[in-house]
Amino acid sequence: MSFITVSLFIFVIFLSLCIGSDSRVRNQHSVSYNYDRIDEVNKKCAFVLESASELKPDDSRLYTITEELSFLNGDWWQELNGAGAPLMPFDDRDLSRSSSNLQSPLNLVSFWVTDVNRSQRSRNSILVSGFLQMGITLEGLFMEKPYERSPRFDIWPGQSQLSVKFQGIYAEWEKNHGERVLCLVGSTVLPSRQPDSANPWGWVKEFGYTNQPLLTQDDQILLLLRYPRKLTLTSRAIWGSMKSLNPKSNLKYFDEVHISSWLGTSANYEFGSENVVSKACDPYPYKDSSINGDIDIYKGLDFCVILERFTREAALSVVPNWKCNGTDDFCSKLGPFASDKEINATDGSFKNVKLVLQDVRCEKTTLQDNADFTRVSSVFRVVLPSENQFTVAQRTGVNNMTLSAEGIWKSSSGQLCMVGCSGIVAAAGNACDSRICLYVPLSFSIKQRSILMGTFSSIEGNTRSYFPLAFEKPVRPSELWDQYTASHPYYKYSKIDAAGAVLEKNEPFSIGTVIKKSLLKFPKVDYMEQYISSLSLLSEDLTLHISAVPDPFPNSVLPKTDVQMEILSIGPLFGHYWPTENISLSSFNNENSHPDTAEYTEKQLLLNVSAQLNLVGKEYSNFSALFVEGIYDPRVGKMYLIGCRDVRASWKILYESMDLEAGLDCLVELVISYPPTIARWLVNPTARISISSQRNEDDPLYFTPLKIQTFPIMYRKQREDILSRRGVEGILCILTLTVAISCIFSQLLFIRDNVDSVPYISLVMLGVQAIGYSLPLITGAEALFKKADMEVYESQSYDLQNSRSTRVFDYAVKLLVLVAFSVTLRLCQKVWRSRIRLLTRTPLEPHRVPSDKQVFLTTLIIHLIGFILVLIVHYVNTSHKPLQTDRFIDSTGYSHTLREWEIVLEEYLGLVQDFYLLPQIIGNLVWRIQCKPLRKLYYIGITLVRLLPHIYDYMRSPFRNPYFSQEYEFANPQLDFYSKFGDIAIPLMAVLLAFVVYAQQRWNTDMLSQTLTLGRVKLLPLGSKVYEKLPSMSIEAELASGVNTSATYEKEHGEE
Repeated sequence: MSFITVSLFIFVIFLSLCIGSDSRVRNQHSVSYNYDRIDEVNKKCAFVLESASELKPDDSRLYTITEELSFLNGDWWQELNGAGAPLMPFDDRDLSRSSSNLQSPLNLVSFWVTDVNRSQRSRNSILVSGFLQMGITLEGLFMEKPYERSPRFDIWPGQSQLSVKFQGIYAEWEKNHGERVLCLVGSTVLPSRQPDSANPWGWVKEFGYTNQPLLTQDDQILLLLRYPRKLTLTSRAIWGSMKSLNPKSNLKYFDEVHISSWLGTSANYEFGSENVVSKACDPYPYKDSSINGDIDIYKGLDFCVILERFTREAALSVVPNWKCNGTDDFCSKLGPFASDKEINATDGSFKNVKLVLQDVRCEKTTLQDNADFTRVSSVFRVVLPSENQFTVAQRTGVNNMTLSAEGIWKSSSGQLCMVGCSGIVAAAGNACDSRICLYVPLSFSIKQRSILMGTFSSIEGNTRSYFPLAFEKPVRPSELWDQYTASHPYYKYSKIDAAGAVLEKNEPFSIGTVIKKSLLKFPKVDYMEQYISSLSLLSEDLTLHISAVPDPFPNSVLPKTDVQMEILSIGPLFGHYWPTENISLSSFNNENSHPDTAEYTEKQLLLNVSAQLNLVGKEYSNFSALFVEGIYDPRVGKMYLIGCRDVRASWKILYESMDLEAGLDCLVELVISYPPTIARWLVNPTARISISSQRNEDDPLYFTPLKIQTFPIMYRKQREDILSRRGVEGILCILTLTVAISCIFSQLLFIRDNVDSVPYISLVMLGVQAIGYSLPLITGAEALFKKADMEVYESQSYDLQNSRSTRVFDYAVKLLVLVAFSVTLRLCQKVWRSRIRLLTRTPLEPHRVPSDKQVFLTTLIIHLIGFILVLIVHYVNTSHKPLQTDRFIDSTGYSHTLREWEIVLEEYLGLVQDFYLLPQIIGNLVWRIQCKPLRKLYYIGITLVRLLPHIYDYMRSPFRNPYFSQEYEFANPQLDFYSKFGDIAIPLMAVLLAFVVYAQQRWNTDMLSQTLTLGRVKLLPLGSKVYEKLPSMSIEAELASGVNTSATYEKEHGEE
């Protein structure tokens, strides 16, 4: 019991120490709020207190000040008019260096209420503290509150940010239907402004200013923020201003800063603007001409869930006003939003203009007649072409590019009808003059590819100020899941006959086509699996996300083009089949059952298909979005398609083009050829895409024919082969290393019985092998199959390296490499000691002991000449290409940069290892051997082990694995050593070297010299007495590590 008591006592002491230390840590980082400027606050904020109403102690708003009055990423601006006093500088050197970077900086501000002191409240105010961060940024956001203790100013290229600490009062006004007001005085450090008004921030352009600007303390700052008391359609915005209390002559003075934001998610939205909503949506549903009877609309119960999911991280595209017929100002206007120079520059095409939907809120309600409907509110914001979509989606500033909206949705019609209020909204809703109709379609076609679609229109139809503006969100197969898919969306084919004509035009009868159909296999439906699942897998194989180049490849180097092609539907399947989904298979008709392909005609084997094709690159800006539909022929692996192009031309060109279909140019033909799934060593595994326009060359929408060829692609089963190849190569590595170790052990056993020949084994040869085995121990990669092993898909490498079987293979290979390295060093030790013992017996004739100095120099010269020749050949072969550098990731995950000559050198080291017998051949010639230093099993076995990677590579696919990343270590398969010629030439040379060693040991130097003669000319000189074999004690103990060399020497001379 005493032991338990003592233990509990110690535990309590330890716990109290931990709690104490934790509280001390918290106290070190906590901030105390001192309201030492309250008299100054009352004086500067007297105008607020004069109009402030009495605060009731039981008012719940007093307990939500911290949450509801904080806001993130609002807007701020100054009205400088060219001669004012700006608040802070901005370093735009990054923008000026890159003319291609059209991104414009944003003025963002965030504010946090950090403390509410209710204990010292007055009748109409409460003491509060706050912290503000504002800045000018290209891509940054102010999401997290900075450290409050010390306000600061920071600047670096593309970013300026200032933090200000405030204290003041909270009050409420009755005017403007009730407002909540913060009046605060603050202190900060401001960047020093020079007296020259034309260039007040001259120090910004100086080198080395970063994070070390000249700062001045300023505590004469007044912040006023006005919040609506309720969050409604017409009272959402937060307005504020920050003023300098310094005189204008003071260098710390800055012009008034205006601030705007809106109440965040902490505030509850109050639906109740029925009077304003009825102006746009009464009677409901509104008769919207943009929707016809051919489009089925979602009418399920999860409308808000679907709306939030499709708009949370994605932007909506703005559709050109292709139906507009009016003045340029009228047809080029971006609906109810303001038009600036970027909008006007699009000339009504609205290219790269996006919309984001923010702060979506829903509330389900029941009417008196028990009819359910949903109230919806949100904010629409315009994303200009020069703005970052993600950054803009986090903004909360209210301006003429935002539209507050509220409306209703009923399942009876599927229409979301909303009223939109732009700019500064009055409580009466005078600025709410826009109608928004939004739908979630269930039916799709080549002309209807939107999973969300809608329009902005003017409520005052007779005096409308803009043409109805349409917007949409194109569907992506990866989004087709969850509640939306449960409503069974589908695709309606309408261009199959036209695609059939493309098939007949592009596939005339030929013997080559017949052979291709009979011998080669292409992606097709696997009837051994469930039909719907097989269609989904086929859709995955036909999807393209890969780089491409012009076809044929031009002489000049062009930037790569990214091909993004997603299959939307294939046969009766729309989207993808997810095994976890509860899809009723009865929705597929009888033709979707497992058919007998032998009974099917050629026409029945064709599959209808639809997809969306995007070509990313300046050269292909006309194909920002290409919707295609047609036929896939699995017998030849080709798609014959009709395309509808999203033309981003001016509204005048679109209006005058009378043959557009839903604003799309559908006079486009495409043929896509896929590589076969087999015989990859005969056919280049690349996809080819051909796009042509059927318009006349003088048509403004005509484009020249386009042909591109992708990088090598792999299908699903081939990717599975890649994932399993690591295991196969691991087994081969284990087998080959085991064979190599056995060969080295056999050599060790051989020299035990042939002691006289041990000194004639080349140490340079053994050193080359030792280096080859030590590289894997240093780099962490298998040396024998380094070429094959590096071709692992980058995104899969982490899973492969962390799989259990792969780790077992890696550990086994590293263990065997360590063993091979150790026994090779043991062999080197035997040779070295044998030469020392030989030298002790002939101390007066050291020249008669074999030495590797001449062997090393000769080998080095040969390889230096060879490396220079390789560099010359490589330069000749790649002289038309720009000089490149390569990056590789080592086994620890760190990235390194290699220049091209370093890559060639690293590959040449592998060639040196393949020709490991070259030093032994040179040594045999230099030493005029009369013995057999190497066992046949040793040098023939090691040669075969070195040849196995080349044989394995030659038998594999001859084309580069498209999933190989050039960032992985070791060699590049596109360079010289790892070509098909190298896989043939290197093994032949290695075999030749092994034969030379065999000949040298089978016939001694004298016999070879007598045999290799041409008349009186001798190809080899006669043997020399220099390296004549000396008598040796043929005892194994002489080679033992414990033998004393001096004792052996004395013993031999004593016996003589």
